[in-house]
Amino acid sequence: MSVFFSNGSRNPSASSNEWVILLHGLGRTRFSMNPMARYLADKGYQTVNVSYPSTKKSIESIVEEHLVPAVAGCGEKGARKIHFVTHSMGGIVLRCYLERHNLPEGSRAVMLSPPNQGSELADFLKENVLFRWLLGPAAQQIGTGPDSLPNRMDASPGIDVGIIMGDTGIPPIFGAIFPGPNDGKVSVERAKLAGMKAFKRIPCGHTFIMNRKDVMAAADQFLRRGTFSSMTTM
Repeated sequence: MSVFFSNGSRNPSASSNEWVILLHGLGRTRFSMNPMARYLADKGYQTVNVSYPSTKKSIESIVEEHLVPAVAGCGEKGARKIHFVTHSMGGIVLRCYLERHNLPEGSRAVMLSPPNQGSELADFLKENVLFRWLLGPAAQQIGTGPDSLPNRMDASPGIDVGIIMGDTGIPPIFGAIFPGPNDGKVSVERAKLAGMKAFKRIPCGHTFIMNRKDVMAAADQFLRRGTFSSMTTM
């Protein structure tokens, strides 16, 4: 398990016992979430940037072996609220955790580009031997079918969830597999969750959405207030 704790700054607008766990997406590492982690630490949160072997294990194994200890560590350090910011498959990891575990009252989550109803790209590549070898068992779990993990889980995860989703599908080779607006890996409609508290759509692709300053600001706002205001696009 790789968990990286970072102390928040002395910002009186954020409580020092509010923690944010960051979860990266499939095929990525904690480094992809470092800019978001630094931004939130500067806003006064205690941050935990979790690195997990997304291409080596199932989502259930990732939850039990990597996320459960990270949440427990926050509790041991006196966390009053444990928030999340997730990217892509990280949102499914969080939902899987919430199927069996609870978070402190008032905890919130911001999901960036989550395949909450599965990914059409995962469907398209599912039978590709190279894809299966490179991206491992978790990639096989996030298709759009009724038996996929995202579609078997509770759509009301028990905490307030805000979703930010891009609609600029960058790789044109995959454009035909999506029925409507998408970010290149997930369609806008399939990012939605029945139990979500707020949804924001922006002109952005999938891969680097977490690095945008407006997205960072929106994540902070939702964690504090449970809502998004209008966002300036970049």
